[in-house]
Amino acid sequence: MDEGRKYRQHGYRDGDRDRDRTRPTMARAPREPRDGPRTPNLMGSQELFRCARCGRIQTAAIGLEDRCPQCDVDLHSCVQCVSFDPGCTFECMQRIDARVSPKDGRNTCPLFAPRTTVERQTGSTPAAGPVSAQQAFDDLFK
Repeated sequence: MDEGRKYRQHGYRDGDRDRDRTRPTMARAPREPRDGPRTPNLMGSQELFRCARCGRIQTAAIGLEDRCPQCDVDLHSCVQCVSFDPGCTFECMQRIDARVSPKDGRNTCPLFAPRTTVERQTGSTPAAGPVSAQQAFDDLFK
C-alpha cells in the first residue's frame, strides 16, 4: 500500500502513476464566438411618484397647487421631496437657510424635486373592471 494514500477510493490525491494511461483523452470542441454579451431576460421597470402618506401613484409633473386625490395631502411639500431626510440639518439634504415647517404642508421651495422610485413591472394588464366574488368563483369551474 502507498504511504501517502490512506484510502483505496480513486480521486483524492491520485498520482499520475495510478491513472490508466490507455484511456484516450476527450478534446473539447472549440466554442463559437458570440456576437456580444448575452442579454438577460429582465422584467421591465418604470419610474413612479407615490404619495408619501397613502402610497397612491401620482403623475410625475407636480404643480404648486396639486393635492393627492385619495388622502388630500399637498404634493409640493418637504415630505414628498427627494431631498427630505429627517437626519439632516433642517431635515433637508440641500443647504437651506431656515427650517421649513410644517414638513407635510405646501411650500414654495425652489429646490423641490418629487421623490420617485424605480419599480418592476410584475403584473399583466389590469382587469377590465371589478369582478364580483361570485363571478370569480364561477369562472374557476368553466
